[in-house]
Amino acid sequence: MTTDILASMAKRLQVLLDEAEYLEIRRAAEMERMSIAEWVRQTLRAARRGEAERMETKLRALADAVAHDFPTGDIDEMLADIEAGRTRA
Repeated sequence: MTTDILASMAKRLQVLLDEAEYLEIRRAAEMERMSIAEWVRQTLRAARRGEAERMETKLRALADAVAHDFPTGDIDEMLADIEAGRTRA
């Protein structure tokens, strides 16, 4: 099985870490009872999933916002108002 998994992996990633970072990652991997490589793969996958979820949340919020028909001002006027507020503070 491990051979099948390794055969399907086509790219190698080299990351340079300082000693403290490496030891921290090694400890984290040991606590999960996995190799450093597997810990890094799982952590990267989780980070990518988290990013996708954040993007979906933002897109849902945008879709919800555009579904409403609220009055708005001219963009140049709004930006000028914002800038005027900053200079007063």
